[in-house]
Amino acid sequence: MAKIKYFYNPHKLDFEKVGTSIWTIVLRVFGFLSASAVAGGIIFFLAYTFVDSPKERILKRENEQYKLQIRHLNKKINDLGGVLAELQNRDANIYRAIFEAEPMDINLNKAGQISADKYKNLEGYENTEELIALSKRVDDLAVKVDIQSASFDELGKLARNKKAFLAAIPAIQPISNKDLTRIASGFGYRIHPIFKTHKFHSGIDFTAPQGTPIYATGNGRISSAESGNGYGNHVIINHGFGYFSLYAHMSRMKARPGQLIKRGELIGYVGSTGTSTAPHVHYEIIKGNKKINPINYFFNDLTEAEYQAIRDIAAREGQSFD
Repeated sequence: MAKIKYFYNPHKLDFEKVGTSIWTIVLRVFGFLSASAVAGGIIFFLAYTFVDSPKERILKRENEQYKLQIRHLNKKINDLGGVLAELQNRDANIYRAIFEAEPMDINLNKAGQISADKYKNLEGYENTEELIALSKRVDDLAVKVDIQSASFDELGKLARNKKAFLAAIPAIQPISNKDLTRIASGFGYRIHPIFKTHKFHSGIDFTAPQGTPIYATGNGRISSAESGNGYGNHVIINHGFGYFSLYAHMSRMKARPGQLIKRGELIGYVGSTGTSTAPHVHYEIIKGNKKINPINYFFNDLTEAEYQAIRDIAAREGQSFD
């Protein structure tokens, strides 16, 4: 039962009931509701700011797992990059050296393979830069793996052809020369015998009596047998695998163009035709259109001591015979 309140009226000298108007009641109710709403808003704000909802807690756990996975992926990419770098090093310095193959360019066809629009779908996220950087690292690694795979395919073909390769590559001296002092001039700059100028000598000169047999230094096919260009009578053998050998200043050629030839087979005889001052054979090796030092291709018919002696003789500067 509601309590009845009274107040003393001094004018009437009597107690009277306290009356409450409808507007007073409305104002009181409105004030109560307003205060409740403000208090509720403050409580909601504090709870929203400092207390995570169940959904937020789930999202935060997922975000932590996402960051952990990103770190693991970066570590895996670093580990795979290290393994790939080791494979590239072995490829360039061991496997390709065995087969005398040119190093594989790891940047081959890399440019332009990845479209600039590929990462559009990763934009607009809080971690967009991190996601794009990770995706680029993965794509870069994938390109290098593809190139390395192609390199191993090429090396596989070379390995399957190893027997043919070893038989074809020049590996002996072009004349049977037991007297190693008969090397007159080696690879490098020498005094030209006619022009008396310091000129690059692109082969090795083997002196020998007129008519001494000249032999093919590796298996192959006769590419040409002709006269001219200062070489006089000369024969060129295509050994395959990018190798050619040239034998110049012959007195007579026995080999014919297109003829298949074996290592050690007679191809001509020592002479002094063309630009020459004495009987000898000028011997060259060409690999990939580049003339290289033949001294590195005498490993089949020399002992270690003989090979070192012939290197020392070939390195001496002096006058060439052509």
